[in-house]
Amino acid sequence: MNLATLTEGMPELVEIIGDREAPIDTLTADSRAKCENGLFFCIRGGRVDAHDFAPQALANGCTALVVERRLELPCPQVVVTDVRAAMTRIASAFNGHPERRMRLVGVTGTKGKTTTTYLLKSILEAAGISCGIIGTTGCIAGNTKLPSHLTTPDPIEMFSILRMMADAGVQVVCMEVSAHALYLRKLVGVTFEAAAYTNLSQDHLDFFGTMENYFRAKCLLFSSNMARNAAVNVDEETAEQVCAELSCPLLTYGISGQADLFARDIEITETGVSFTLNLRNLHTERVHLLLTGMFNVYNALAAAACALILGVSLADIRAGLEAVVSVPGRVEMLGTATPYRMILDYSHSPDALSNILRTVREFCRGRLILVFGCGGDRDKGKRPMMGEIAGRLADYSILTSDNPRYEDPMAILAAIERGIQPTGAEYEVIENRRDAIRQAMEIAVGGDIIVLAGKGHETYQEIAGVRHPFDEKSVVAELLEEMKQENPS
Repeated sequence: MNLATLTEGMPELVEIIGDREAPIDTLTADSRAKCENGLFFCIRGGRVDAHDFAPQALANGCTALVVERRLELPCPQVVVTDVRAAMTRIASAFNGHPERRMRLVGVTGTKGKTTTTYLLKSILEAAGISCGIIGTTGCIAGNTKLPSHLTTPDPIEMFSILRMMADAGVQVVCMEVSAHALYLRKLVGVTFEAAAYTNLSQDHLDFFGTMENYFRAKCLLFSSNMARNAAVNVDEETAEQVCAELSCPLLTYGISGQADLFARDIEITETGVSFTLNLRNLHTERVHLLLTGMFNVYNALAAAACALILGVSLADIRAGLEAVVSVPGRVEMLGTATPYRMILDYSHSPDALSNILRTVREFCRGRLILVFGCGGDRDKGKRPMMGEIAGRLADYSILTSDNPRYEDPMAILAAIERGIQPTGAEYEVIENRRDAIRQAMEIAVGGDIIVLAGKGHETYQEIAGVRHPFDEKSVVAELLEEMKQENPS
């Protein structure tokens, strides 16, 4: 494929300098990558400007550049007004516009994106529709796991994945749409058949600065003609503002609000939640979900709303919802065969932590023991908030490392302590996460529930820029065996 073909009709295009017919075999935003006939995107970031690395990219095999200003280099250059947006459009064209061969569903919100996409995939498969997922836990085409690195992958990776899905016969792709992806124009030119808005709570303020900026980024999914239809949680306090942005048909869902699709007669237990799914008081289905917690009722409603937009029947929606046994790292009960129970959950924001603790409290017969920390190089304001929530809602907390990244782990833990100390709650600090989990297991007795919060599906700990293997499910299994060997009786 050549430069002229890749950039045909691109709104960001200013001019092509040099050979318009230059062949392109590879796309890259990494100047260190070895390429043959590569096209290098000179992205201006907050700290570095990749225009400065263009000579390195050329030395590594790139033969053309996408730039926002002309460079004095002997190669073809595509001059554009916005390299990020151009990268998305070019990546789509390079892969033959695979998104046009499938229907896309986007789910945005602070919490619930992953679970909603898993529930929707199950619903669609119950209706005989081949489905794929792109999100936090990776990418799945049918039953095949595909590699990925971000909630919403960068465009070069994402459109390659979409092409693989389209080639495999996937009909619908359920995609987690992060605020970062929207802000960084990773989805420019993509049209979603349905887009769902779940909720908004504090997270990612290290990047967005304010909640308003964070919210406005999420609204881009609904305000920029990206969605043909929308599903909005009307119980969410920002729902009215989201709806005001819409220029497409809307299906609302909720529990307490006047929604098109709503849940009634909700019964929550340790093993799941049952409710009646009601569509405009005209059609109902009784659903027995194997995922517990009120927040999973909302996730089920979001998935059901998107499925209805796609034309799926309520009967297939019920069957699909009931077929989901678990979602990786989301209120995941671990099979420990111990008098106490252990739950793995990805909750790494204040609201998510509050939700999981309130849910577990409803069926916990003994003590609720919480093991958690906060990530480094991320929103520092939520650390004392999460400490305060732990102090109020857990009986005993063990503060430990999450992904400290480049920060001092003890400084992160000190910030959490500032929130938990005023509550007067019992807690201790054990920086090593494996040791912290073991301590929780050693003090737990029959009826207690241990919640391991923050890591969820992740299988690593990021410390000083290095990802060390750390799969909490494996760690728990190892500790159980270790403790059994120490106390064979």
